[in-house]
This record gives sequence, structure tokens and C-alpha cells, in this order.
Amino acid sequence: MKALIETIVTPLVDYPEHISVTKSEEDRKIVYHLTVNEKDVGKVIGKNGRIAKAIRTLVYANKTNTNKRIYLDIM
Repeated sequence: MKALIETIVTPLVDYPEHISVTKSEEDRKIVYHLTVNEKDVGKVIGKNGRIAKAIRTLVYANKTNTNKRIYLDIM
């Protein structure tokens, strides 16, 4: 999942070396934290959050066999 997020976000940003994806797992959910350069945050979120919503849709559609819910947090 981490590789999928990085593959989607890399072409969108000007500073791909600053992309960081971390994973935190709790009882009923898995949260992926995407961090990019502060100058690239707007590019990843997009106008009215359209790009962020599309990225989240792809991540949620590619969920694993676990019964845990997957979330993507963009910072």
C-alpha cells in the first residue's frame, strides 16, 4: 500500500524526495500518513480536495484481506 501511495503522488509533486508514507495500526483501523513538502501540499490536495479524494478512493479500493478500515491522512 505504501508503494501504491508513493507511485500515485510522485508525479504530482515538485519535490519527490520529500515524500514520506508512514503506517500506524490500531484495533479496527490502519492509518497511512502521507507527508510531502509544504510547497506541494496544495498539489496533492487539489482544488476543492478533488485529487485527495481520488487518491483516497484508489487506496480504499485496494484494501487488504484484513477486516480493518484503511484511512489516508495527508499532511
